[in-house]
Amino acid sequence: MKLSSVLDPAGSRAPSPGAGGQAGQEAGAGVSGRQRVASLVQRQGVLAVLLLVVLIASFVYPTFATLDNARGVTVQASFLAIVALGMTMVIITGGIDLSVGSVFALGGVLAAWASQWGVLPALLVPLVVCGAIGALNGVLIARVGMAPFIVTLASLLGARGLLLAITDEGATTYLVPKDSAFAELGQGSVWGFGYPILIALALFAAGGVVLQRTSFGQTLFAVGGSSDAAVLMGLPVARVRLTVYLLSGLLAGLAGAINAARLSSGVTIIGVGMELDAIAAVVIGGTLLVGGAGSLSGTLWGVLLLAVIQNLINQIGSLNSSYQSVVSGGFLIVVVVAQRYLARSRRTA
Repeated sequence: MKLSSVLDPAGSRAPSPGAGGQAGQEAGAGVSGRQRVASLVQRQGVLAVLLLVVLIASFVYPTFATLDNARGVTVQASFLAIVALGMTMVIITGGIDLSVGSVFALGGVLAAWASQWGVLPALLVPLVVCGAIGALNGVLIARVGMAPFIVTLASLLGARGLLLAITDEGATTYLVPKDSAFAELGQGSVWGFGYPILIALALFAAGGVVLQRTSFGQTLFAVGGSSDAAVLMGLPVARVRLTVYLLSGLLAGLAGAINAARLSSGVTIIGVGMELDAIAAVVIGGTLLVGGAGSLSGTLWGVLLLAVIQNLINQIGSLNSSYQSVVSGGFLIVVVVAQRYLARSRRTA
């Protein structure tokens, strides 16, 4: 089974609740050519932009199209990709998770601290703590009915505060022991592919199977399309929402742990603004912020596009890293406007 077919077997056009859903309508004979073009652009537009940017950069900057540079870009992108995987599922349900940046940093510090007792504690401690934060988010949102924005904003502050408390206001940096096998998780490679890349691809493949080939995945789209309709259909809306926030916390913690293994330390200042990068990657990849539609393949292309932009700015040299936010923000605005235009085209076609 190909990775692309798992991540996006029928396109990013997601099934929505109701009589047959929109996907079912498109599958029918009544789908117009205009609708097909709009769907294709939303599904693969970011990939076309990514390929165009890579092609131009390869001609302009000879150092860009090198194997070492490609490895560096993809390894750097793999951490954001893992975080964005969980964010994609959250946004498909119509939610948002602002806590992932702080949880990512907290996971890294906990992993570095626990690595003194071996690989297993270095992975389990951050997963348990970060998973608990994600589960708490899910309970407050799905069971108590609080707004995702407020709940995850509180978790952002809480996780960052816990991180500072553990590190004595950042004065203490936990280091991974030099002889620890845990460091191999972030620094090792197979055939030139770093472990972080392979882990990210494996998680995306598993996420694609869950999203596209299981009833749980289809329920995510249904909940994001219309939670009221999903309730009337008898779907476990609260349980699904709780689960996606739990997964988001777990994935952010895992990404932080792998990053700590790569850096051989738990860095307290990382992860600031990472939640916005993850949201930008997901939206640029074609997932609708209102929920109900999206794909993991689009998220993967969105993450790579942001990573390539960052690398290009580094290649230019005369621009500082702040311009990455300017360019990423510009892409985000263009994508959101394009999504509104494509949605209008579908309705009027």
